[in-house]
Amino acid sequence: MAKKIYTVIIYLLLGILAVSCMVPFLLMLVNATRSGNEIMSSFTLIPGDSLKENWDAVWSYFNLFLGMWNSLKVAIPATLLTSYFSALTAYALAVYKFKGKKVIFYTIVVFMMIPGQLSLIGFYNLVSSLRLTDSYIPLIIPAIAAPGTVFFLRQYLLSVLPMSLLEAARIDGAKEISIFHKIVLPIMLPGIATMAIGGFIGNWNSYLVPLILLNSPKKFTLPVMVASLNASQDIATNQGAIYLAVAISVIPVMIAFCFCSKYIISSISAGSVKE
Repeated sequence: MAKKIYTVIIYLLLGILAVSCMVPFLLMLVNATRSGNEIMSSFTLIPGDSLKENWDAVWSYFNLFLGMWNSLKVAIPATLLTSYFSALTAYALAVYKFKGKKVIFYTIVVFMMIPGQLSLIGFYNLVSSLRLTDSYIPLIIPAIAAPGTVFFLRQYLLSVLPMSLLEAARIDGAKEISIFHKIVLPIMLPGIATMAIGGFIGNWNSYLVPLILLNSPKKFTLPVMVASLNASQDIATNQGAIYLAVAISVIPVMIAFCFCSKYIISSISAGSVKE
């Protein structure tokens, strides 16, 4: 009886936590339908009738769908490159033995502790010297070097990869690159999907670097465009428009999570025998 009561209490607390996590999201959707004056004057979870006015305000500042497309052109390639090359690096550090392996691993750990903002000035000077400003290339290519993702996938691989699978594949004559793609990569999918979600969100929400490197308004990513609403002189009136733009910008993130969630909850061992 005591165990059932304990279980009920745990589920009740988890339910309360889930509801509390949904309140900010619900508030964002509600405020997207209210005017700026209503948002500033009162708090409510009842939708308003200013959705069209907010939509017109957003479009008066920028093309919302162009901003989403520009963000996708950065976030998708950067996420794919980060996931693949981080998995490849993690596999090499977890499986192979070579000189300097520990040095490389500790270097990766050190770089995890260094804020990216510290290298921003040097990075901008490098991009300028390469004449790559106002381009998406410096927003995509550097994403390949993701120390945190490499560290996580290495630790994940050490905990789930049976070395006997690799030995059996080598005995059967499989090449190393084939072993990685056909055996190791499916096993790593749950871990890769977890990091891919975080990588996609980070690239999608990136603001500072695109703001500095991109000069053409037509190339601005969505966070840079939304910031123009915050920087406007009529910010009080535009509060509803800001909420609407942010609510729409969350849609691709939710789609990415729904796509990757099935890999996160899938069986780890099932991937190793998948044909």
